[in-house]
Amino acid sequence: MAKKKKQDAPKGSPAWMNTFADLMNLLLCFFVLLFSMSSVDAEKFEQVIASLQSTFNILPNGGSAIGEGMMISAGVSQLELLDEYFNEQANSNSTQEEQEEEDVEEAFQQEALKESEEMAQQIEEQAARYGIQNDIEVDFNAEYVLITLNGALLFDSGRADLRAEAFPLIDKIGKIIAPYNANIIDVEGHTDNVPVSSGKYEDNNVLSMYRALTVADYLREITDINPGYIKSSGRGDYVPIADNSTPEGRARNRRVEIKVYNSYYSNIE
Repeated sequence: MAKKKKQDAPKGSPAWMNTFADLMNLLLCFFVLLFSMSSVDAEKFEQVIASLQSTFNILPNGGSAIGEGMMISAGVSQLELLDEYFNEQANSNSTQEEQEEEDVEEAFQQEALKESEEMAQQIEEQAARYGIQNDIEVDFNAEYVLITLNGALLFDSGRADLRAEAFPLIDKIGKIIAPYNANIIDVEGHTDNVPVSSGKYEDNNVLSMYRALTVADYLREITDINPGYIKSSGRGDYVPIADNSTPEGRARNRRVEIKVYNSYYSNIE
């Protein structure tokens, strides 16, 4: 039997060199790809920063850093300053709005107080004209002018019917407040803390309510003021202006108050 002829080895470089060369090519392509991706990301990042700078105006024109010594290329950690910036802006705007509201409210109160002062002066002048300046007290605040009448001049003890001597006084009061026919008129009745002895009224609350209603109804009859603008309420002995432990103090607490509101506080609902 004839022997097989032994095959000769291929000429040139060994076979493993081809595999090694292919591996090196792949590694080179891989690193080139990584480098390419890194360059694109950096460029995009610079574009994002530039966009933020132009949109929010955080960075000065031509600047490349937020804060001293911190460059944009240092990373996105610098964007933390955006949150601080927006918080400062929000707090600043809120404080400014609150200050503006306070200024408007203060201006409103000043104008209202000025009108009440003018009304009080007019009422005092008319009271002197009608000769009742010693029978009433006039005061004012930013909401209304307060006319206080001594209850002893208007009512007998424990009663809510006007005394005969009270009608001339209320008539003059009506003439004084008649020009304020577009203003709210609030009539309040007050008593001392001595319990009611009459069986007609349950307690001081009820007595003060009927006294205020009596005066309010009479003002509706003698003036052209819209009846809906005249209100009445009883406060009993809850709002004393003097010491109830003395006869003089109790006499002052038995009173009727007529509040003439200025135009700023006379909104009719």
